[in-house]
Amino acid sequence: MPKKNVKGKTMDGTNTIAKSTKYSTTAKVFHWGFVVLFAYGIAKQVDDISQLEDFVLLRFELIFATLLILLLALRFFYMTKTQTSSLPEETPAIQKLAAKLVHFGMYVSLTTIALSGILIGGIYWMEMKESLLIEGIITVHELAVTASYWLIGLHIAAAVFHRFKNDGVWNSMVPVWKEKETKQSE
Repeated sequence: MPKKNVKGKTMDGTNTIAKSTKYSTTAKVFHWGFVVLFAYGIAKQVDDISQLEDFVLLRFELIFATLLILLLALRFFYMTKTQTSSLPEETPAIQKLAAKLVHFGMYVSLTTIALSGILIGGIYWMEMKESLLIEGIITVHELAVTASYWLIGLHIAAAVFHRFKNDGVWNSMVPVWKEKETKQSE
């Protein structure tokens, strides 16, 4: 077995993959399920607030947003209580902090999108369609959507970075384009 230096490479400079934390099947279902839910939410989004005149659509939007919040809360509780980060131990503290901030930011932005959507629907239903209040909430909603795009983009960029770094982080959650694991000497 080749000897390793402190950066996880063999003495000849080739990468070895650290045995990463493997997320549970439940964690993976939550992760990829939210990818599908978010994509669906974007695809079926309300393009014009006047579409909320259709009560069937309004009711569906309110139910979808409420379920999203409940699932986000369940996922957050599950992930924080049962799972640990797959970042290698030697990952710099600033990178670990960035990962936590991006993950937490995604929870906050997705929750804000759903909550502001519920408020927009409720205020619209109460016939306050042209109020300063609804305009303010729409602005918050749009900012949360934009923030979620940026945070998800950072999350994907970090995942791809780790795939090329071959440190096992990619393998812990992504079911395709797997890294080849090598055993490390102690």
